[in-house]
Amino acid sequence: MSKKYLCFDIGGTRVKYGVLDDKMCFLYKDSYRTRRDTTNDFIADFSQVVSEITQQYTIEKIGISFPGFINPQTGYAQFAGAFDILHGNNIKKLLSENVEIPIVIENDANCATLAEKLTGNAVGCDNFICLTIGTGIGGGIFVNGKIVNGSSFKAGEFGLMIVDGMENGYQNLHSIASTSALIQQYKTLKNLPEAQSVKGEEVFSNAKNDAAVARIMEKWFDYVSYGIFNLAATLNPEKILIGGAISSRTDLYTQLTRSLNKIPSWKDIEVPIEPCCHLNDAGMLGALYKCMEG
Repeated sequence: MSKKYLCFDIGGTRVKYGVLDDKMCFLYKDSYRTRRDTTNDFIADFSQVVSEITQQYTIEKIGISFPGFINPQTGYAQFAGAFDILHGNNIKKLLSENVEIPIVIENDANCATLAEKLTGNAVGCDNFICLTIGTGIGGGIFVNGKIVNGSSFKAGEFGLMIVDGMENGYQNLHSIASTSALIQQYKTLKNLPEAQSVKGEEVFSNAKNDAAVARIMEKWFDYVSYGIFNLAATLNPEKILIGGAISSRTDLYTQLTRSLNKIPSWKDIEVPIEPCCHLNDAGMLGALYKCMEG
């Protein structure tokens, strides 16, 4: 009989969870709205799901994908992302209070990386990087068959990289190369109200017929390519996987390649740039990887 695991992907808006077996198949999947006003509410919702699921399935272990600087050995969160109430708390200990099943926990970006290793576009890779591009920029590092957490569990904070030499003050990769940064630059160019909703697709579409937008896009791609180049030069991975909603655009890779080829040394360290395979299920699959690790 296959072993079954309950895996959570805990986000600031919703908590996704699912029951998976050791063949990486989902047996059940659902979600609920995240309550993060009080610690008691957060724990109660988690415990309720565990109680309901264990009435239907025999669960071997619980895996959790969680934002912030997480010590996966102890469960301590120096910083807990959008969960202000949990900064400086041991997440695993809090959630274990009413749960007898063993719990494992890992940073959410690392879980997305582990998901690619488990059943995604990094199967068979022992050295690769996931770079997620969205509201901010983050990712995970997989080296010599293991995720890299860093000495204080802050590895993979790619968004803090400086790629413009601080020509215009301190601007990190979050500030100039995230999808939200691209949209902000577009709004400024078009004199659009701050409150107006703009999607990345609109910027890409307008760049085809508007030279000013095309220049913004080219500069944005250059900044992203600098980050990719620095990661490739530092870690020499087998491949770099791009995550985030934008990763599904096929033209993303054509334009990234064009920007990377502007860098004289890229040909010396060039590695494949590919999309991540998993999107919505990445956190749960990464949590499953942690459950099955040992």
